[in-house]
Amino acid sequence: MRMKAPRGTVDLLPEETRKWQYTENVLRDLCNSFNYEEIRTPVFEHTEVFQRGVGDTTDIVQKEMYTFDDRGGRSITLRPEGTAGVVRAYIEHKLYGSPIQPTKLFYFFQLFRYERPQHGRMRQLNQFGVEVLGSADPSVDAEVIALAMTAYKKLGLQSIKLVINSLGDTESRNAHRQALIQHFTPHIDELCADCKNRLMKNPLRILDCKTDLEHPAMESAPSVLDYLNKESEEYFNQVKAYLDAMDIPYEVDPTLVRGLDYYNHTAFEIMSEAEGFGAITTLLGGGRYNGLAEKLGGPSTPGIGFGMGLERLLLALEAEEIKLPVEKELDIFFVSIGDNVQEETVRLVQQLREEGLKVDKDYQGRKIKAQFRAADRYKARYVVILGDEELENDVVKLRTMDTGEETEISIDNLVKTMTEKLGGF
Repeated sequence: MRMKAPRGTVDLLPEETRKWQYTENVLRDLCNSFNYEEIRTPVFEHTEVFQRGVGDTTDIVQKEMYTFDDRGGRSITLRPEGTAGVVRAYIEHKLYGSPIQPTKLFYFFQLFRYERPQHGRMRQLNQFGVEVLGSADPSVDAEVIALAMTAYKKLGLQSIKLVINSLGDTESRNAHRQALIQHFTPHIDELCADCKNRLMKNPLRILDCKTDLEHPAMESAPSVLDYLNKESEEYFNQVKAYLDAMDIPYEVDPTLVRGLDYYNHTAFEIMSEAEGFGAITTLLGGGRYNGLAEKLGGPSTPGIGFGMGLERLLLALEAEEIKLPVEKELDIFFVSIGDNVQEETVRLVQQLREEGLKVDKDYQGRKIKAQFRAADRYKARYVVILGDEELENDVVKLRTMDTGEETEISIDNLVKTMTEKLGGF
């Protein structure tokens, strides 16, 4: 049997991995400028974390989780999303007690969802996310959105659109909930089985149904914006005012509800409008989730965050034909000639690497011309040539590859000369 990667997973080979590393470094640097710190949580959690946090009526919990019993009979789930586990860690380690508030976190997580694989949507997926816990200030909502928009801007994306909505506070949501029940009840027999189950449990989730997306009742459903109380409306207006102050363009979409039960107040998505990107345009989704910490056994804690799919980010860069500066280049390639020079070559290569230079050598016992061809393939800036004659005279030949200029340097001065030319640590 020929072994292959499981369906819904991919291997990232070195050429592709360089793009991921560059992208992740840009995002890390951006989080540093926004004063966010990295958190890492286990790849699996007790299943209850997601049942209580994400919500029993969501597609994730009902259909997509990888759940199993461990040898102790405990129900364990590979994380399908990032927020619930981060909030669990926030509560467990009492980060709410820190004198520095709010707690501003970011992460790079691998997530697992059992769904039909398609372009840019896999069963093992990678997500960059941020979470801010401990502040109900609408400027935090605007900051989180600004971080996401700045990330796409720094990576060069132009064809993106920010869509925002308000789901309101508990009072507003309850009023909208009753209106949705009254609206959909006469049509419920025309909707899918999932929508029938959601009608009384969480009718807002009906608006996020992909099966009944084109049903006339969807288009005429009552808008959540019509049920916002004064406080919720003022909150949403303030978020928009902050976005306006930062010159961040947006569209208000009253049908935007997001797919997870824990959202309230601000909800948002960023979409690609690049030609040929595909039918599923969402690159990022997020929102406010005041009340989630209480569901997971913690103190009352407001929170907001987003999750950015890294696979979809790279597809968007490709759709806009943005080339990342990830060409593989080598500082120095050693061309060694003869058996007698191999130990000295290994010693010098190690010394240069310890100085932070990117150095490689021939490991195939190739002829001198083949070694130079390897240096070309590596795009080496310099080639150091060491043969029996050079070793006898305690020198190496240094060739600058873009000009072909060749000079002699004493072996004792090689490391100092190259670190001066190339930098290093």
